[in-house]
Amino acid sequence: MELEQLRQLDEIARCGTLQSAAERLHLSQSALSRSLKRLEDDLGQPLFDRTRNSMQINASGQIALEHARVILAEERRLRDAFAALAKRERTVRVASVAPAPTWRLSSLVLEQYPTTIVEPDIASERDVESRLLNGTCDLAITAQRPQLPTISARRFMCEDLYANVPEGHVLHDRESISFAELDGLTFLVYGGIGFWHDVHVRMMPFAQFVVQPDRTIFLQQVQTSNLLTFTTNVPENTSRHESRRAVPITDPEAHVTFYLCMRADAPERIRTLFDLVRESEEELK
Repeated sequence: MELEQLRQLDEIARCGTLQSAAERLHLSQSALSRSLKRLEDDLGQPLFDRTRNSMQINASGQIALEHARVILAEERRLRDAFAALAKRERTVRVASVAPAPTWRLSSLVLEQYPTTIVEPDIASERDVESRLLNGTCDLAITAQRPQLPTISARRFMCEDLYANVPEGHVLHDRESISFAELDGLTFLVYGGIGFWHDVHVRMMPFAQFVVQPDRTIFLQQVQTSNLLTFTTNVPENTSRHESRRAVPITDPEAHVTFYLCMRADAPERIRTLFDLVRESEEELK
């Protein structure tokens, strides 16, 4: 008795006829009939009552069908469990305080390990560190170097914040600008920028923020809106537009160094990925 024969029995019961089942299974009727006969021989019982023009599942067939479906369901669960395990072993969960470092890390990882799945999540500095400590992420990206002995940290990349000024705006031709000069204005901002939004609110307490949570819609609005927005110097950041000018913000809060972090007891596959950032670290020195 083979699993494929049990699948065939299930299909015959679902389709109602040998011909329909054969078509669904991409088999000839004769091949399906022979396979079914071998199953009946193995079980020692006919599973269908046959006449010249039809076949009906009988009591023995109903018992075989019930057990076959249990076995097939267990097989599917087994395959799903192995597929989930394989995905977990290929997935790297990254908790980050901002999106840009996850874009950079994804590029580095996929370049070297194309089958690896990078699964990013944006959270606060405190939550990112907590998730690393409790094991609900594999790598963390922070804006402050953790001081705990159980966490290994390495400088990863820098990001500078710019005001993204539309053409015709009074600030369009500025060479640089400060948060104080931007305070009190209205900005269109993407909702998934992580800690950068905290910087905006802290440094510009009188500014107004129109938050767009959908990045695709946000990028469309950047092209059509006359509102100020923000962008950064990270090449992967696609929020710039030809009709806008990126004006550097001079405050030190507009410049951040990100750290890639892992637990000191991280498994070898995570340590290997952690070592990918050595070149980035050297560039920062």
